Amino acid sequence: MRRSTRFSPLRSARYRLYRLLGRLALTFSRVELGGPVSACGAPLISLCAESECYIGAGVVLISASFATALGVNHRVVLRTLRPGAKIRIGDRVGISGGSICAAVAISIGDESMLGANVTIVDTDFHSLNPYKRAMKGSEEYASEPVVIGKRVFIGTAVTILKGVTIGDNTVIGAGSVVTKSLPGNVIAAGNPCRPIKTLSHEEPVSCA
Repeated sequence: MRRSTRFSPLRSARYRLYRLLGRLALTFSRVELGGPVSACGAPLISLCAESECYIGAGVVLISASFATALGVNHRVVLRTLRPGAKIRIGDRVGISGGSICAAVAISIGDESMLGANVTIVDTDFHSLNPYKRAMKGSEEYASEPVVIGKRVFIGTAVTILKGVTIGDNTVIGAGSVVTKSLPGNVIAAGNPCRPIKTLSHEEPVSCA
């Protein structure tokens, strides 16, 4: 008879350990929590002075490869680069090994899902001037806020660049590079990412 592998004491213990590490990392950071957050593994959190990071209730942060089917290249990264920068993650958002790096502002709406190893940045990080590019401390690089709507599904290894707004319910295909804003309710893919199909769906029927 084949032994069931659904329950493994070792796997269960590993989950408990990594969730403890995640809880400790959030507890001893300056992140503001809007409610219970599940973090499997310790996210890398680096917040500049006078910057903010808010994580809503029910958010799931996966920083361990064993905890997600595709695995992750690294732990979840939450980083602000300048005073006044803001990261806001809405309620019930899922992030697996993603990098979110803000010089101005990055906002992710409620119930959005980020596949494994998604990168979201609101800055070029370096000046386009070749004579200033290597200068440490140079602030001459472009930065514009990124806004991601509600219930957006972002496929694995997607990169979202500065100044992008993504409308509610939109789906971004795996590996896409998003350089321009996208409307809501579309499937978009490619490099550069473009809408390829309009989504049609009905609102869920309320039982209230």
